[in-house]
Amino acid sequence: MPETLNIKINEASRIPKYMQVVDSIVDSIAMGNLPIGSKIPSINELSESLLLSRDTIEKAYRQLKVQKTIISVKGKGYYIAKTELISKINVFFLVNKPSSYKMRIYNSFVNELGVNGHVNLFIYHCEESLFTHYIERNLGAYDYYVIMPHFKDENLNHTSATDKVTSVLNKIPNNKLIILDNSQVEIKGNYAALYQDFENDIYQALLEGRERLRKYDKLILVYPEKKVYPYPMRIMRGFKRFCGEQGFDFEILGEIYEDMELQSRDAYIIIEESDLVNLVRQVRKKNLTLGSDIGIISYNETPLKELLGITVISTDFNAMGETAAYMVLKNKKERVKNVFRYIERNSV
Repeated sequence: MPETLNIKINEASRIPKYMQVVDSIVDSIAMGNLPIGSKIPSINELSESLLLSRDTIEKAYRQLKVQKTIISVKGKGYYIAKTELISKINVFFLVNKPSSYKMRIYNSFVNELGVNGHVNLFIYHCEESLFTHYIERNLGAYDYYVIMPHFKDENLNHTSATDKVTSVLNKIPNNKLIILDNSQVEIKGNYAALYQDFENDIYQALLEGRERLRKYDKLILVYPEKKVYPYPMRIMRGFKRFCGEQGFDFEILGEIYEDMELQSRDAYIIIEESDLVNLVRQVRKKNLTLGSDIGIISYNETPLKELLGITVISTDFNAMGETAAYMVLKNKKERVKNVFRYIERNSV
């Protein structure tokens, strides 16, 4: 079987195997791997290669011929007849880490794009070299490049971009580029962007919860440092600005430590899930009450936080993915700040 023809059969799927063959060939055409006139394996060759019955492959080829995707030439074999029947948009989707939040953006993007698109996901783990490698390797191969730029410097601090990052991003045509989640990247020209404004988002969200927070003597931001996947320092700046302007005493911790010196009338703003779990465990162990003795606001919404009654400040990850897909489908070149919400529950 040619390397350009990538046929995957999922034995556990309820989709008939002949249709899986059809879909795989159509996807190979959509990816540009099978141009017009390309020869594909004979029925017997493909049957042996995939360990499927000859009848299954024959049924798949019959369907492809009905769709006028392939033609048969007597004595020579089967060939790709045309590619214009494929209206799929090919999308290169590059994220900085495999977190549940990033995957929610990706999944909502894919779902909104639906049958109109083919999306390939790449993860660069906040590493500049891997980021540039993926883009350089795939320049010109996709209709759209949807990219989340978040990096770390030599001290494991967050940075939005480097000179190398900016240089490689400028190689992507503006009309094919959509920047997600971060507006602090200097790219030439008019391109689409859908971003979080980390400093102003936390500032405005805390303003919404200001009256509930007034009952606490001290606000404590748990801002993880020296992490493999660092967080934007603009979160810290927005927190400090809020506390300074609103007259709150505050402290910044790197993590929730074991056996914290918990003081009644302290409120915590927590970014990482592990810190949230550790703090709630210690609050319960010391028989303190959430929402009166200790306040908690968690960064980023999840169904579990909703179930537990944890107040959150969060961007709308599903909306980010859906809006990005809309930009692709409608060929929009807008720069839009994503929705960010303060969702009040019983933990403050």
